Amino acid sequence: MRILDIREAALPMRSDLRNSVFSFSEMTVSIVAVLTDKTVEGVPVIGYAFNSIGRYACGDAMRSRFIPRLLQAAPETLLDKDSWLDPAKALACMLVGEKCGGDAGRAVPIGTIETALWDAVAKARRLPLSELISQSWRQRPMEARVPCYVGGGWYRPDSKPGDVTEELQRHLDAGYTHMKIKVGGLSLAEDIGRVEEALKLLGNPQRLAVDANGRFSTSEALEYAEALAPFNLRWFEEPCHPNDFEASAAISAAYPGALATGENLFSTQDVRNQIRFGRWRKDRDYLQMDPPQIYGVGTYANLVTELAAEGWDYSRHFPHGGNQMSLALVAGLGLGSCESYPGFFGAFGGYADDCDMFDGWMTTPQRPGIGFEGQSKLYTLMREVSADWN
Repeated sequence: MRILDIREAALPMRSDLRNSVFSFSEMTVSIVAVLTDKTVEGVPVIGYAFNSIGRYACGDAMRSRFIPRLLQAAPETLLDKDSWLDPAKALACMLVGEKCGGDAGRAVPIGTIETALWDAVAKARRLPLSELISQSWRQRPMEARVPCYVGGGWYRPDSKPGDVTEELQRHLDAGYTHMKIKVGGLSLAEDIGRVEEALKLLGNPQRLAVDANGRFSTSEALEYAEALAPFNLRWFEEPCHPNDFEASAAISAAYPGALATGENLFSTQDVRNQIRFGRWRKDRDYLQMDPPQIYGVGTYANLVTELAAEGWDYSRHFPHGGNQMSLALVAGLGLGSCESYPGFFGAFGGYADDCDMFDGWMTTPQRPGIGFEGQSKLYTLMREVSADWN
C-alpha cells in the first residue's frame, strides 16, 4: 500500500456562535484527502480528515513541509510488516527536520494528515476505524454503543440566562441526557443564573458540566470555583489558560469537584505537565485532548494506554471535537464519552446522518474507516477536494 497524492483545502466553518473568548465567525477548517494505490470494489481508497473544531486551517505548513516529506519518502519506509501504510512511520517521517518543542505549530497539520492515513488504512482493510483501533491497542472488539453528551450552552450577541433552557430542551428531545454549557461570557451572577436554569431542566447536577474556555485569571477562576462548588456539577472545564499550570494547581487545591482540560494541549509532554504541575487528580478529573490536534490517532491512543497503566482509567478521557474522528477513539478504546455539537458548526459538527441517539447513548457506526461517507454534507465537501481521483 502506498500514498499516491495528498491534498489540503481550507473552507469556512460558517458559524456565528461564540464562547467566552472568541467568535467562530472567521473560523476556517482544513480538509485533507490522501489517495492510495489500493482499491475496494474497483474504487480508489481515499483517506479523509479535517482539523477538528476551534483551530484555523493549517494548509501552509502541510503543503510546505509535511506533505512533501511523505510524498518524497521511499514508499517501503512507510509500511508495516504486512505492507499496510503505517501511520506511526508516516508521523516519524513528517517530523524529520523539526526542532524539539513548538508542538502547537505543527501538531494540528501533522495530526490531521495522520488521521486521514488511518481512515485510508481502515477502509483498505474494510474495517471501521473503531474496530482497527480496538484491535491495535486493546485486543478486543470495539464498543457497540458509546455515551454521548452535548457541548452546548453557547453565547449569542443577545444572550440572557433563560436562553439556555430552550437549547437544552432541544437536546433532550433529540435523545441526549448530559449537557455542557459555557461560562465566562457574562457576569458571574448571570452565569450562575444560566447554571440554575439548566439544572431546573436537567435535575441531576451530574448531568451538567460548565466550560470557561480558558477565560479566567487565577483570582477569577477561584471566584467561579467557589460559586460553582455547591452545585456538584459533572465538571468545571478549562477555567484558566491551558498552560498556566500554577493557576491550575491552585484551582485544583480549592475546588472539590471534578475539573477538565486538554483540548488546547498539543503533545504528550503538555498532558504530562498538566497532570504533574497542574495537579490533575486521577480519581476525579478529566482529560479532553483533541485527536487530530495532538499529532493524531496514534499519539492519542498511545497516551491513553500509557496513562491507564499509571492509574488513569479509560473513563477519564472525553476527547474534544464532537466528530467521527473522536468517536472512533471512544468506541475503540472504551473511553468516557463522545462530545456532540448537534446543529452547530455546519457540515463540520455532528455525526452520520443515520446516527442513532437514545437515552444518552449512540450506536457505533459500522462503515469502514472513520465513516465520513455517512455524513452527507461533510462528505460532499471532502469529495470536492478529491474530485478528479475517482
